[in-house]
Amino acid sequence: MFNARAGTAATLGITTDVLAEKFRTAGLDFDLDADDERPLEERIAKALESTAGVIVAAGGDGTATAIASALIDRDKSLALLPFGTANLLARDLRIPLDVDAAIGALIDMQPHRIDVGEVNGRFFLHKAVIGTFPGIAAVREEMRGDRSLVGKLHFARRSIRRIGRARRIAVEIDLPHSDTRAETRAGKRIERVHSVAIANNAYDEGVGRFFSRGRLDRGTLTLYLLKRLSLGGLVWLSLEMLLGRWRQDEALVIEDVTEAVIRTKRREVEVMIDGEVERMAMPLAFSIRPRALCVLAPAVDHASDDA
Repeated sequence: MFNARAGTAATLGITTDVLAEKFRTAGLDFDLDADDERPLEERIAKALESTAGVIVAAGGDGTATAIASALIDRDKSLALLPFGTANLLARDLRIPLDVDAAIGALIDMQPHRIDVGEVNGRFFLHKAVIGTFPGIAAVREEMRGDRSLVGKLHFARRSIRRIGRARRIAVEIDLPHSDTRAETRAGKRIERVHSVAIANNAYDEGVGRFFSRGRLDRGTLTLYLLKRLSLGGLVWLSLEMLLGRWRQDEALVIEDVTEAVIRTKRREVEVMIDGEVERMAMPLAFSIRPRALCVLAPAVDHASDDA
């Protein structure tokens, strides 16, 4: 299933005909759906009715999550062609980011079962975020397709302005169960934060590992509370992540959980789910579905790949 408007596809000029030729050259048997005029839900439903055992998400993280959501606990597998801007799941699965290399590797990829996060019935493969950052992501969506220098500078200016104007919000965090391994206490508490992120499995700490996960099957969510936010602090935190020592940053609180309920005073909030922003009603109830999705990835033992 091809999203021709995904970041890398548009930049590289990958059209339906170009992609089809690449699949033929690789010797793959395929049925290419690139009908962007039809709703994605209809295209996914058609793919589910087919006899194909593997559905390929040729797009970004949003496309992958939309297709994966329909494959939860089914006997079809998800494969990725990383045509998006971030391609975070593809990076975690060590799928080549080069288009030809990724297509060539498809035939030898192995099935792996990974965890899936859930919030209010909506699935996510990477993370869900509330607070300051969904607003920045919304600005990015407004400017999607504008890759000019002027557009990039405009996005940077608006993002910096949002960070400068960001205010902390009060959130009630309800953890129904404690995690003795992480010394996480069950119960409710109030926190004042700039952002709350809940990741499907924990991010690794290591040199150059920026929002990277070596394990996708631990069966846990990881709660990240950003207590303070400034432009300088964000730059420093990014540098700490690249240097591999960010988990001790005093602005962060990190806890492993299997369930969490988040409440604010607002009836609805913007939630960034795997890079896509939508409004969701309070409260936000998070849970984990262990090993609920089958994905194809290079022949690496992800299940035993410790962080």
